Amino acid sequence: MCTESVIVVENLIRSYRDVRAVDGVSLTVKRGEIFGLLGPNGAGKSTLIRMLTTLTRPHGGRAWIMGYDVVKEREKIRRIIATVPQEINLDRELTARENLEIYALLYRISNRREKITAILKRTGLLERQHSVVSEFSGGMQRRLLLARALLTSPEVLFLDEPSLGLDPQIRRQMWDLVRGEAANGRTVVITTHYIEEAEALCHRVGILNRGRLVALDTPSSLKVSVGNYVVECINHEGRLVQHFYHSREEAKYHAYEQPSNVTVRETNLEDVFVKLTGERIE
Repeated sequence: MCTESVIVVENLIRSYRDVRAVDGVSLTVKRGEIFGLLGPNGAGKSTLIRMLTTLTRPHGGRAWIMGYDVVKEREKIRRIIATVPQEINLDRELTARENLEIYALLYRISNRREKITAILKRTGLLERQHSVVSEFSGGMQRRLLLARALLTSPEVLFLDEPSLGLDPQIRRQMWDLVRGEAANGRTVVITTHYIEEAEALCHRVGILNRGRLVALDTPSSLKVSVGNYVVECINHEGRLVQHFYHSREEAKYHAYEQPSNVTVRETNLEDVFVKLTGERIE
């Protein structure tokens, strides 16, 4: 991963009636980075992605992808990005290869047959290329969506909740595919509300809540900022109380002082979110 900023966002704003869906967000994303936008439903993740992918116009601020303005140079941006949406919008009556053939024809991709074969192999779908999509599992359909997005050889790949509805084993297969793309120099931006996904996959994470960027750093640095270990106990009112510590020894010492119902564990990104916002990711 190099230090060149591929995405630059400055004070981006988008409102819907009286609600600021995105409220003054600023960030940068580097080439070859897997950058995660983490937050609950309604935090503003998808709205931010829609602005960056030119589908929604911002009401304030500016953003650039590889130097192109997302408002003034939309067509140039659309030639260098690809998006994998939440919804599975494949043609279920066509085969995997036929879905990719139609997409390649629409985008006038040269050497499309060879390229489709290579991408089907890369995403583990070559043996099922002639099967209709209606026979595919959810994980296979997600992989086919990714394969379709890769056909245009995008500089930047946007994945909106890529693991939605997948079981843990299939989710990890998707992660391996995404890591491979970043290792080859492709910039990847992911929206997710899965804590495990953000921690395992992303080089850096931006935590969004109610349209605002409340934290941005590596997953490990975000956890260090609140404390590497958390002691959880139930207080006399029956409420869960958390105390954070920077060492396991400190955490254990505090745990011994509690009467009962005490848990000591490593901090995760949801703990960071709760500490910063007082809310939980749901």
